[in-house]
Amino acid sequence: MFVVSLRYLKPLEEIDRHLQAHREFLARYYDENVFICSGGRKPRTGGIILARGVSRERLAELLREDPFSVHGLAEYEIAEFTPTKYAEAFACFLE
Repeated sequence: MFVVSLRYLKPLEEIDRHLQAHREFLARYYDENVFICSGGRKPRTGGIILARGVSRERLAELLREDPFSVHGLAEYEIAEFTPTKYAEAFACFLE
């Protein structure tokens, strides 16, 4: 499982111009059961994505498709972890 941390590199006005395309990108990988949770940071300096079911290399490839990446609007940090303790309701998301 992965935690992807996005950090915006450009002003929010530029981010907002590509937000709909970013959401469409997210939807594609929700449909493929790769992304399981995402949302904006508070304060609005970036976002977080939880991902599963792919290798680190494949996830990095997918993230390069994100319009925020394509247009140089954000940088991404990928942290891989193995859940060892979790709420029972979360078990369905584990591989």
